[in-house]
Amino acid sequence: MPHRLTTATAALLLLLLCGPAAAGCGGGADSDQVGVVLPLLTSPFWEAYNDEIPEQARKAGVRVLPTVNSDSDPGKQITDIDNLLAQDVKGLVVSPIDSAAIGPGLSAARRAHVPVVAVDVAPDRGRVAIVVRADNRAYGVKACHSLGRAVRRGTVVQIEGDLASVNGRDRTAAFDRCMARHHPDIKILDIAADWQAEKAAAGLEALYSAHPGIKGIYLQAGGVYLAPTLRTLQRHRALVPAGRRGHIAIVSNDGIPQELDAIRKGLIDATVSQPADLYAVYGMRYIKQAMAGKPFRAGPTGHGSTIVRLPGGNLEDQLPAPLVTRANVDDRSLWGNRV
Repeated sequence: MPHRLTTATAALLLLLLCGPAAAGCGGGADSDQVGVVLPLLTSPFWEAYNDEIPEQARKAGVRVLPTVNSDSDPGKQITDIDNLLAQDVKGLVVSPIDSAAIGPGLSAARRAHVPVVAVDVAPDRGRVAIVVRADNRAYGVKACHSLGRAVRRGTVVQIEGDLASVNGRDRTAAFDRCMARHHPDIKILDIAADWQAEKAAAGLEALYSAHPGIKGIYLQAGGVYLAPTLRTLQRHRALVPAGRRGHIAIVSNDGIPQELDAIRKGLIDATVSQPADLYAVYGMRYIKQAMAGKPFRAGPTGHGSTIVRLPGGNLEDQLPAPLVTRANVDDRSLWGNRV
């Protein structure tokens, strides 16, 4: 008991002398710390990204505060950014929930002279040092061609992401354009699910009940849509493995371990492996460079991607995102096989 009292007293004294953010009085823990803001933690994809952050920060030489989860709430995300800026962070790595609503948070960081790296979602307005993202239009095109080959003629359901996010808009627009051009005999039914499993489940239940002849499904986010989709099909006795009569072709996005297992079992046909691991790798490397004042330039990188300039003026590193099928599902280079 005396030892506990001594420890508590010492901790209180340290807090009074050094402030709430201190980790000792040797220079201040917040002198070069970085805040990381997540959009949500209800998806295995974002869980994997979150788990990668401490190790990739260590490798990059970045000191990170504990990650902050904005719980799919754009307003809370702005508050989270403001709270981190109040802690005098010197850099922010933010995954915007809403491409437009993130603007005030980016403006606050700019006024504080704190560089921001955006991960996974590009802002519609506001400046960032760089965006770390994959080409989401390519996701829609890959899903289109995979389903087009499998279905050829009939009805396909597209479970969309949040159209307030550039990711949802890009995937939807690319999928729709590709289908109209290359697979005109396929009819598309949309479910506006906003990255929410409950909306995906309710929407698919309603559509399948009205259209039991559905031949394919495009999941724009397997991390939140895979489980409710498989449960709904199973409830209707429509979850038939690939190669058997009545199989509904399913193509997903994310590359989580559960999707890879579903491909092995024949429950889904393919997924696009969105690079959760590389998002953490380059999110940390780029914020380190941004805090040091090093500029980024458009053009090929040394890691198999290209930095492009977006219409709004921000730069974006478009990381590779391979299509995963039965043929390459066991490839150890896929992050979903390593977590």
